[in-house]
Amino acid sequence: MSFRQTRIRKHLELRACVIQSIRAFFTDNGYLEVDTPNRIPAPAPEARIDAQPSGSWYMQPSPELCMKRLLAAGYPKIFQICKCYRRNERGRRHLPELTMLEWYAAGTGYREMMTECEILIRHIARDTGAGDRIVYSGAQIDLTLPWKRMTVEDAFARYASLSLADALEQNRFDEVLALEIEDRLGRLGPLFLYDYPVACGALARRKAEDQRLVERFELYIAGLELCNAFGELTDPAEQKLRFEWEQNLRRYAGKPTYPMPFRFLQAMKHMPAASGNALGIDRLVMLFADADAIDDVVAFIPEEL
Repeated sequence: MSFRQTRIRKHLELRACVIQSIRAFFTDNGYLEVDTPNRIPAPAPEARIDAQPSGSWYMQPSPELCMKRLLAAGYPKIFQICKCYRRNERGRRHLPELTMLEWYAAGTGYREMMTECEILIRHIARDTGAGDRIVYSGAQIDLTLPWKRMTVEDAFARYASLSLADALEQNRFDEVLALEIEDRLGRLGPLFLYDYPVACGALARRKAEDQRLVERFELYIAGLELCNAFGELTDPAEQKLRFEWEQNLRRYAGKPTYPMPFRFLQAMKHMPAASGNALGIDRLVMLFADADAIDDVVAFIPEEL
């Protein structure tokens, strides 16, 4: 009998090394590793993410709400490596059960979070023996600093068939980003795509100098989106309005709506200014393993269970 797991052993060994490197990085930098529940009564009601029901509750699509409650309770630097669950996500780069790294730091902004993200991935590259250069899908990727940064508006102007304003007006933002822009990002070296429209960052803080935008960035390497990060919104009244808007989008799309996470909203009154980042470990291992599909870096896929 031939086992897929036997063929990908080197990738699974690399995966273990990546996770060990992540834990060492955060422990050495004063972060506390935390562990929050996988099963929750109310996920963040985001239009684009579908939670997996579990009885009358849900499997967490992200540990974000619980981790931010820990920030509010006085834990200034926390990280977690955990399983997250999302319906209707299965493909070459997607799994319905994924492994996520999330970390939060009080008193920091999203630009500082970009810098820490750079340092983390270079740390992992060093620990795994990759050094300053990796190869992914035939492309030589240079990890040396500085990493490029590009606004969402500039990316639409450079790569898309229509402007950012037109894409938003036509409700085609996600479509254009996915089909016309993403594959061109980070082809020679890592690139941070930042300053998203406020409609595309339900839990992110508005930019002080431009209220149409939020403090959000994503990291792309060789066209692969690796993380999603925010300067965190801390105003519970605005957060509730954002959630209500997302619920309306779900209703309009014919999707089920979720209970309002009131305990999270109550905790937000005590939440400090902070930044946070969610990084997909499965995709990060794909990158370092030069693996074409997410199936090549996980021990079991849904079809094997």
